[in-house]
Amino acid sequence: MDDRTKIFIAGHNGMVGSAIIRQLQKDERNQLITASRKELDLTNQQQVNQFFADNNIDQVYLAAAKVGGIHANNTYPAEFIYQNLMIEANIIHAAHQNNVQKLLFLGSSCIYPKLAQQPMKEEALLTGTLESTNEPYAIAKIAGIKLCESYNRQYGRDYRSIMPTNLYGPNDNFHPENAHVIPALIRRFHEAKINNKPQVTAWGSGKPMREFLYVDDMAEAAVFVMNLDAEKYNQETKPMLSHINVGTGTDCTIKELVETIAKVTGFQGEIQFDTSKPDGTPRKLLDVSKIEKLGWKAKTSLEDGVNQTYSWFVPLNVNQPVAFFAIIYEMNFIKLLDILLC
Repeated sequence: MDDRTKIFIAGHNGMVGSAIIRQLQKDERNQLITASRKELDLTNQQQVNQFFADNNIDQVYLAAAKVGGIHANNTYPAEFIYQNLMIEANIIHAAHQNNVQKLLFLGSSCIYPKLAQQPMKEEALLTGTLESTNEPYAIAKIAGIKLCESYNRQYGRDYRSIMPTNLYGPNDNFHPENAHVIPALIRRFHEAKINNKPQVTAWGSGKPMREFLYVDDMAEAAVFVMNLDAEKYNQETKPMLSHINVGTGTDCTIKELVETIAKVTGFQGEIQFDTSKPDGTPRKLLDVSKIEKLGWKAKTSLEDGVNQTYSWFVPLNVNQPVAFFAIIYEMNFIKLLDILLC
């Protein structure tokens, strides 16, 4: 008999899902199950139910989601709330219907109120108004937490949720118009360097503070939380407040972030901050005392994480013409504002 643990990773091709794959592959007792979008439409309830029925799954990592920055959230709010609600509802219900006892749902720090006290504790959930620009996405993620809690309360399932802070790393989105702050800056400084641009301008004053977590650290945390003894997990959570924050517990100014990326990419020019542009929320930091008490702590420093991310990014672009980079550099892509307000 095959005694390996059959684990379905929903969203395995994304930054988060691929990092979880890398982490799970370290244990040969894991049998990983994946399905591409062409093979399985996660918004289709019938397809998801059949997939679970066919694969005899033991555990689920629910990393699949429609994601994007402020521009995308503002432009396609219906898609963000509909697709994310359908994905999580279909997977969580199908897991229950097929007697999958263990599931981990991955959310986002945007679930917390816009004016939540810093650092943000798990208890801040549903205590205030959400940031309006990504409210549909945040509501979908909150619904995912409550779906897990509801199946636990009614059916005795062991469905858990983690809320990561801002993530970055290999397989991130480096699109010139839709990227979040770290991949956007990595691309911009890289292109400025190879095109000998004398300066790079960032929006805002550089004073806002943000927390960033390397995605492989997040994946390690995900596997750690999934495999925690239930009694220990329940000691730090409640039936209707079951999610756990995942982050570094430290933050940096945007100015420090920009300077770190400039150093890693080797950009030697001038860095300017356009103070006529908005800064966004002054600070966003997660309280990670619960997960640290449970025994996990982030390992990768910001500079090391950016170095590893840049090393992954460069081989994808070295063969592209310099002229292409020059054109992209001049485009009005989503700058720091896309993450500062998020």
